[in-house]
Amino acid sequence: MAAVGLDHDVPHAVQHGLSTRIKSIVDDVVDEYTVRNLPLLQRELDAAEERKARSYRPDRGLDPEFDGLPVDPDPVPGEPYLFTLAGLAGAEEPVAEDLPAPLTEEEKAALRTEIRLADECAIHAGKLVCLAIEPHRERILEAVARYVEPQIEALLADLTLELDAPPSW
Repeated sequence: MAAVGLDHDVPHAVQHGLSTRIKSIVDDVVDEYTVRNLPLLQRELDAAEERKARSYRPDRGLDPEFDGLPVDPDPVPGEPYLFTLAGLAGAEEPVAEDLPAPLTEEEKAALRTEIRLADECAIHAGKLVCLAIEPHRERILEAVARYVEPQIEALLADLTLELDAPPSW
């Protein structure tokens, strides 16, 4: 935000829109770098996604009064479900032989190195985005002044109309 002058005195929505887009760009660069250069980290990320996808259990963690009840209501004839919670739960839980072997000390050290490299890639990509966007600073600030500032002024004017004047004793 500082690279384009939006680090202060700008509504959160303006900052959020730009920072979300920048984060998306950086994430894409890091994802591509990870796929190409960091096989151990990519394997761990893929395994985590797979575990997450099959770990949804809608019947777990419910209050005691729901214990043993079906997670989906009885179907109403003629009204289809878009989805069912039982259907989202997917396959059965993995058994011990489906789980990957624990990482060795060497693999853990290599994974730490790959995580550090991915972090460095993210920092570098973020700096490159800042360098690329900085020349557009004036145009961005002009757009904020032209489109955002009038909206803020209108909101403030509406607010002053809605507020009750303090009593004059």
